[in-house]
Amino acid sequence: MSRPDTSAELSALYQEMILDHYRRPRNKGTLENADASVEMKNPLCGDEIELQVRLDGDEVTDVKFSGRGCSISQASASMMTQLVKGKSRAEIDSIRKRFRDVMLGQASADDKELGSLRALSGVARFPARVKCALLAWNALETALDARGS
Repeated sequence: MSRPDTSAELSALYQEMILDHYRRPRNKGTLENADASVEMKNPLCGDEIELQVRLDGDEVTDVKFSGRGCSISQASASMMTQLVKGKSRAEIDSIRKRFRDVMLGQASADDKELGSLRALSGVARFPARVKCALLAWNALETALDARGS
């Protein structure tokens, strides 16, 4: 009996996860009474995001995004909003740095703390798309920096 190609199965699962977040984005919309709001664009591909964040001290209590762009940018934003709710600035910075390292091919995607973001690990093979995956994270970093958290 032959073993299934787990690499191909994992790749297919990751593609489905990306498409699911793209087609049914989580936390998409406008956040009323946000503590910080940031708009960012990727001029190379046209991706756009507006991110709103609500904080309690240094903890992100709610986050929403709106915008348009490719499946990678929109899925990354959706996944990010799910992952950062309830986390402190230090926890978010740690995840953001690890995700950036994966996107730049400097780390493995085996990190369980990255959760669904691991589905985007294949983007590292396409340098032109890395900015798409990082757009929401750059917006979040800017929003948190603006708040001085």
